[in-house]
Amino acid sequence: MSETLISLRGVTKTFGTGQAAFQALKGVDLDIERGDFVAAMGPSGSGKSTTMNILGCLDVPTTGSFIFKGHAVERLNRDQRALLRRRYLGFVFQGFNLLSRTSALENVELPLLYRGESREVRHKAGMAALEQVGLADWWDHTPAELSGGQQQRVAIARAIVTQPDVLLADEPTGNLDSERSVEIMELLTDLNRRAGITVLMVTHEPDMAAYANTIVHFRDGLVERIDDKAYA
Repeated sequence: MSETLISLRGVTKTFGTGQAAFQALKGVDLDIERGDFVAAMGPSGSGKSTTMNILGCLDVPTTGSFIFKGHAVERLNRDQRALLRRRYLGFVFQGFNLLSRTSALENVELPLLYRGESREVRHKAGMAALEQVGLADWWDHTPAELSGGQQQRVAIARAIVTQPDVLLADEPTGNLDSERSVEIMELLTDLNRRAGITVLMVTHEPDMAAYANTIVHFRDGLVERIDDKAYA
């Protein structure tokens, strides 16, 4: 039986005040089941990225309810949200965001360094994460010595080194060619199916969204429709 991991009810988000106010979200309702692979799609300004920022605890709703693992996230303070991010969430970005002068392993170890883990623990977990993405033999290479696809794999290893419940991927194939894009999507699919990580991805590309089990279409600050392969 499926378990609801994330629930949004009546979520709105307004930026600015007065005449300059812009309502990015106008009442989003969305349930995400544990272990799902969800792709968020929609034109620019549709609200998909704002929703993902809220799901990633990088922003808070103006009004509405955000429940994560049974907890009302909108009631948490900044420090509590930061703790939630560190414990349960991993992030992958379009631009990789790797430190240029450090090795792949050192980049992957960063979240554990912020947690205060020992060097031995960081090294063991970092190598295990690189093994998961097929780059264990490249642990001592800097980003400049890696292809775009390899850099994104390092970024994914960094995101999963803390063994998160949820992986949030913002246009993860946006800077890659078609062949590398397929490799990254197959890796995300494998992490979802084998490791049981819930994947939430923003993409403009229908062929990349096709890898997901659930596709959420946003338009004008609302969920326009949801395509669920389980019921197709």
